[in-house]
Amino acid sequence: MTINELQDNVIEEFADFDDWMDKYALLIDLGNSLPPLEEKYKTESNLIEGCQSRVWLQADYVDGKILFKGESDAVIVKGIVSLLINIISGHTPQEILDADLYFIEKIGLKEHLSPTRSNGLVAMVKQMRMYALAFRTKEQG
Repeated sequence: MTINELQDNVIEEFADFDDWMDKYALLIDLGNSLPPLEEKYKTESNLIEGCQSRVWLQADYVDGKILFKGESDAVIVKGIVSLLINIISGHTPQEILDADLYFIEKIGLKEHLSPTRSNGLVAMVKQMRMYALAFRTKEQG
């Protein structure tokens, strides 16, 4: 599936709920479904700067695609990490760099996060794009 198809699926899933408490519950479920990150990846270099809670993001380049793994010590943030990984992981660096992550706005996530969480979300997306840029540069090298 393309990044946009995956985003559209997320938008549909969230559209089933009118109440934000239900949407938070969905985020928590998504976070709980995220496989735990191996301890060896919980390093300073994988820690996302700008997040209020601790978020680790590991990126591996396999067969031309970037595979992301991540974890957070906060349940809602872990759900956000899960959403981003479900949408972005498994795509080429160029697809990730070209992606417009419109789902964040469409599901109303930005307005329903505290300013610090919102900054953390932006930091996570930025870090994923930085990995994509680094892997693309390496590809072209």
